[in-house]
Amino acid sequence: MKKLLSLALFIISASTATFGQQDPQFSQNMFNRLHANPAYAGSSDGICGTLLYRNQWTGFDGAPKTGLFSIDAPVNFLHGGLGLTILAADELGFENTFSAKLAYAFRFNIGQGNLAIGADFGILQKSLDGDFKFNDPNDQVIPTSSVSGSVFPDLGAGIYYNSDKLYLGASMSHILESEVDYGDFTTEMARHYYFMGGYRFEFSPAISLIPSFHVKNTGDQTQADINANLHFNNRFWVGGSYRLEDAIVLMAGLNITPNLRLGYSYDMTTSDLKDYSDGTHEIMLGYCYKFKKKINPIIRNVRFL
Repeated sequence: MKKLLSLALFIISASTATFGQQDPQFSQNMFNRLHANPAYAGSSDGICGTLLYRNQWTGFDGAPKTGLFSIDAPVNFLHGGLGLTILAADELGFENTFSAKLAYAFRFNIGQGNLAIGADFGILQKSLDGDFKFNDPNDQVIPTSSVSGSVFPDLGAGIYYNSDKLYLGASMSHILESEVDYGDFTTEMARHYYFMGGYRFEFSPAISLIPSFHVKNTGDQTQADINANLHFNNRFWVGGSYRLEDAIVLMAGLNITPNLRLGYSYDMTTSDLKDYSDGTHEIMLGYCYKFKKKINPIIRNVRFL
């Protein structure tokens, strides 16, 4: 199976045309909004960091394994927030990806919530480990050793609105559609479009339901996740997700402390890969230090009571 995945990867990589869905996939996207939308930076009113590890399609040799770290915080003198995202690895067969990007969001009050306009800028690099074996050993295009693509700039932009119960966002990544040069062949990064949203329904002080959606589009391909998580006592949650024509996802999580949370998701593949894959595991660890809001005391004059 590794040979099949590697062959598919090479066919994709050898083409100079733009191809879709190059960004990594996550199931716990409701806890990973900064990666897709830079305008999210600073919206949590605290210093918040997230670690994600995804082992996709277990049972395949060379299947994707992705690690991601993000951190963001409001910065008052910049009238917004700053964020940093590092994608440590995204292995698909013989392909590896590394990216690092810094985000800034300008935030202002609107109605009952806040609206932000943001952008991120960083670097992205792809590489192949090159251990290909084909019938024609003299084919000069096929790499037989590790090949690193050029490091190139990457640019994204987005808009994000959030209130106490609602959030909505739209964004773009890989705006520059940069070309990855491997020497003997090139690929081009496709521009990705993201749409996200969610709402908190409070049934009681102890129980709330948060349905959400996360849509990724590259023009010729669209991937949509429809999610819902039921929260109990602000302590733990259970939920699920349906990814159109791809997977059914089960989720659960625990707020270990008021600031620290742990989440897990399991994807049950519904596509043609279901006969070969043992599913996908994803672990999330998040920490958020909330700033205490300063409340100015009200001083009353007894003469005017």
